[in-house]
Amino acid sequence: MKFATYVHQGKESVGLVDAEAGRVYRVDVADMVELIARYDEIAPSIRRNGNGAELSEVKLLAPVPRPRRNIFCVGKNYRDHAKEFANSGYEAGAVKGAEIDDYPAVFTKPGTCVIGPGDTVDTHPRVTSAVDYEVELTIVIGKGGRDISRTEAHRHIFGYTIINDVTARDRQKNHRQWFLGKALDTFCPMGPWIATADEVDAENLQVRTWVNGELRQDANTSDLIFDIPGLIETISAGTTLEPGDLIATGTPAGVGLGFNPPKFLKAGDNVTMTISGIGTLSNPFA
Repeated sequence: MKFATYVHQGKESVGLVDAEAGRVYRVDVADMVELIARYDEIAPSIRRNGNGAELSEVKLLAPVPRPRRNIFCVGKNYRDHAKEFANSGYEAGAVKGAEIDDYPAVFTKPGTCVIGPGDTVDTHPRVTSAVDYEVELTIVIGKGGRDISRTEAHRHIFGYTIINDVTARDRQKNHRQWFLGKALDTFCPMGPWIATADEVDAENLQVRTWVNGELRQDANTSDLIFDIPGLIETISAGTTLEPGDLIATGTPAGVGLGFNPPKFLKAGDNVTMTISGIGTLSNPFA
């Protein structure tokens, strides 16, 4: 199943999405985190009630529009991207021949970054001149826990969504860490909805990005260096994960800094991302 957070006739709701029919059906919960936390209890009662609403008539929000904690993010998790980043001049401390890390690099984005499908990303021209895009398959935690083993990790996944991990590359480089380059307001478009884990083969999904219609990123999640069970095991080691937590799994090659010269984003650009089995996330930049 697919679940969205949306506004219809002035009211924010969570709904069951029928993407093929183009409709969404309201689910009686306060928000997406409640749906996720109570899913086993309420799943038998979730159904297409009445006619629902046309997707074309609602405003889709980020599926988790107000994350209760920072979003966990993984860097350099596709081999070709790790190499393009190291060779770009924007990775502080890059060492030739050591582009692939032995352990996943993990950072966070604050919830204030989050916006929904179709919302405008602020390029913050007073702060940065090197805005980049990163399509990322994002895990949505269902069952919380700590010290989760990789063999049990799948039991803790509710589903998956798409995040654009927008990045100010100059801030990322100059400050020699990633948070300040990743944490600007609007720098986390998310959506269009969550596909439950039983609907997708997360280890075999095609991940693509277009900028103004030009295909830039095109890879498969089978290319992840650190796989999904391993990421959950690593991040939950000594740290409790909670229902509704989000883990962005990294981006493939083809980001703007990988071109010569770099193709950074500017006002007027439009970025569209798709992940097979999930959907399409598109946002203008201004």
